[in-house]
Amino acid sequence: MSKKEVEMNEEGLFKKWLAQTDDTINQWCNVGQQTQSDDFCEGPAEDSGTSAHGPPEPSMPQAPTSFERNLEVWRQLWRVTEISQILLILLDSRCPTLHYPPSLRAYLSSPPGLASRTRTILVLTKVDISGPAKADAWTRYLNSQYPGVIVVQVESYAEKNSESHHDSTSQRSRRAHEPHLPSAFRQTFVNALRDVHQELLSPPERIRGDPDRLRRWKPPVKRVVDWDNVLKAEGGQVGTVVGGPMIPRSKETEELQRTQGSEEDEGDSEPEFLTIGLLGQPNVGKSSLLNALFGTHKVKASKTPGKTKHFQTLFWTSDVRLVDCPGLVMPNFVPMEVQVLSGIPPISRISAIPLCIYHAAQLLPLEKIYGLTHPSLSASPAEDKRTWRDGMRPQAQSFSKGRETTWTAMDVLTAYALQKGWVTAKAGRPDVNRAGNAILRALAEGKIRWAFWPPGTDVHFMEEHQAEGCGIWMARPVSNAQESELDSDAGGGLSDEESGDECAVYEEEDVSDDETVVSEEEGLASGGWFGALALADEDASDDDSSDREQ
Repeated sequence: MSKKEVEMNEEGLFKKWLAQTDDTINQWCNVGQQTQSDDFCEGPAEDSGTSAHGPPEPSMPQAPTSFERNLEVWRQLWRVTEISQILLILLDSRCPTLHYPPSLRAYLSSPPGLASRTRTILVLTKVDISGPAKADAWTRYLNSQYPGVIVVQVESYAEKNSESHHDSTSQRSRRAHEPHLPSAFRQTFVNALRDVHQELLSPPERIRGDPDRLRRWKPPVKRVVDWDNVLKAEGGQVGTVVGGPMIPRSKETEELQRTQGSEEDEGDSEPEFLTIGLLGQPNVGKSSLLNALFGTHKVKASKTPGKTKHFQTLFWTSDVRLVDCPGLVMPNFVPMEVQVLSGIPPISRISAIPLCIYHAAQLLPLEKIYGLTHPSLSASPAEDKRTWRDGMRPQAQSFSKGRETTWTAMDVLTAYALQKGWVTAKAGRPDVNRAGNAILRALAEGKIRWAFWPPGTDVHFMEEHQAEGCGIWMARPVSNAQESELDSDAGGGLSDEESGDECAVYEEEDVSDDETVVSEEEGLASGGWFGALALADEDASDDDSSDREQ
């Protein structure tokens, strides 16, 4: 079968899977509001942080969900899983179950032989945003749900101690963080890698029971790794990007591979490197973790998720290489507004801003966070132009700020736009779209700290660590520096690229041509759904997934 025929079969099989997935999701959407975000991020009903009062809103159709539909991006995921011996699944600690859906778990368990030659580590990112109490609670929850899988916590940024941090200008105040992984987190992270590497060096039980196969068995990983060197490796000497279409190999290794053939059916020659792949949805902090491990900016980062189109390989040490996979949105039964809250899709592409603000207002007291004044209280009464006899003119009604008010999503948007002085150019109305864009960016990027508790958390324990009436908000007012950053983010037509690497929460940008990926021939191992799709497709177009900044 020719390469063209194989590619046609790949595309046909992918289209069939895509149609089946669309049908399943459409059936879920038709159910209505039976499936809510609380199904995967539960919390106490009395502490929901609801800011709207009054009777419940009429039911609305289930908001659509989105997932990756580009075959080329899926191929990148398959190549990374095929060449990696250790897979790091990065989960945003604010809501880890959102980033570890059943579809991803099913994929990691479905490829033939993947479980025997790889190990998985769950990495909770952004623990500096979620806080130690919630991060530890999620660690215990994941350990109970997935026994045998190591769970580690990381944070990727530290605040700079420089004069620019105290500068009043927004451009300086936004550069207040630098890549940094604290020594305690680094030690735990490297120890987890060492333990998993040791597991891969031990033969599985089915091999131990057969002396013949045990004699011929070879571990799927490099036997000797200098872990002390890995622990200390950071700075300009690490993070070298692979600079060619092939992984650098010695002439002896290439000659050995050509002459080795298939003399032994139980494993191939020992790999030259220990390969660690980083997987995760957009905006979970894959590139930020790489920069933190290296201690410097080695991978380009941006606030806009999903800008990396091809995986890239960087050497941590001479023994260990890291493979950064593009962020891929997995199919999941979650509404669109939940994905927006976590910053999975680009905020600039979201059109249903009021719906997303409405959902966020059910979980966080936005009017309290920003100190908003209800529009009905700030509006002056209309002038009475009628003619009255002397003594007959009624007394003007006073708009008391103490009266009870009902907050809606549009009230929040209008009040925030009025507070910031944002109005439309022609009509002079409050610019609610700009206000909604700024609020959603602040929520997605961690400027407004929030995090869910894991399901089954004791109510009394939550009350001890959570302020009453704050919902999922980590009660802390928005600082002046963050306010100035919100102003520049939400207006003036600033693109994500212009303000990409100056924010405390990063995501990857386009990988330049000189940052060439690993050899595609090395990714032809079998595995996963559409395993045949792992073939290289250099002629495929990326037009379907190109970013169009609005």
